[in-house]
Amino acid sequence: MASTQLVKGHGMTSAQAVKKKNAWLSYAVLFILPTFVLYTLFVIVPTFSSIYLSFTSWDGVSPDIRFIGFDNFVEMWHSERVHNALKNTLILSVVLVVLENVTAILLAILVDQVRWLRNFFRSIFYFPVLLSGIVMGFVWTIIMNYNFGVISQLLDKLHLGFLKLDLLGDPKYALLAIIITTVWKSSGYYMIIYLAGLQGIPQELNEAAAIDGANRWQQFRHITFPLLAGAMTVCVMLSMISSLKIFDQIAVMTDGGPGFATETLTYIVYKVGFGELRQGYGTALALVLFILILLVSIVQIQLLRKREVQM
Repeated sequence: MASTQLVKGHGMTSAQAVKKKNAWLSYAVLFILPTFVLYTLFVIVPTFSSIYLSFTSWDGVSPDIRFIGFDNFVEMWHSERVHNALKNTLILSVVLVVLENVTAILLAILVDQVRWLRNFFRSIFYFPVLLSGIVMGFVWTIIMNYNFGVISQLLDKLHLGFLKLDLLGDPKYALLAIIITTVWKSSGYYMIIYLAGLQGIPQELNEAAAIDGANRWQQFRHITFPLLAGAMTVCVMLSMISSLKIFDQIAVMTDGGPGFATETLTYIVYKVGFGELRQGYGTALALVLFILILLVSIVQIQLLRKREVQM
């Protein structure tokens, strides 16, 4: 008898309602199934395969896959090359997170304050983001080349040749060249996020602070900066993840050199796995890099969210 009762407000029995709900669930499954199958084939299966391969000595070509236990991780632990790559990765991550976010905040404030050609400046600052890492690397390689680069030729024209630096060929400066190009390319992306945060701050807060005698710096420090914490959480997290897996610029501009001066964990995964045909060892490195990114992201989010301010 209960199954024949009308569902309130819909003019149908409960049995009909259940039947309709099941029909909608069937449609939902049909829409989800293709994506789920593709995700399983191209993400879940490769992920578990990678975990297994990290415990093997597979060369990536032959069908012979020999299980060697934790030998890859032991070798990694004692490898000076891996230690150097880890050091370079951490240096790049810390410096890039700071410089990209400071530059992005300054650009966002500048764009937010201008009254004329605002969209023009916003487009100009965002333009480098649209370039692929490969194209950007080639452009900056031409600019920074010691012999025929734009910077070297300009210094020669100004009779300041003694100031020339071999940014790409000297181990002391190669990492700096990667940092400069990455900040140039990425800051515009984070600028858009900070700009959205700035435009969400009520202007009345700054006006009230100005009436109370606060200068521009005090307004930024005590009002704008705290209220940008939400945008900063997103930008710092994205910047950290991006810098931990940086690849394109290094591949094009330095190939990990000179020597191993700019080799990072991501790049050594590529060099070992495909250049030296040690897929097992390269996969073990990739697994360690994944765990590192996961741990850093979790800690970073927890720390940054504590200082977020709700309006």
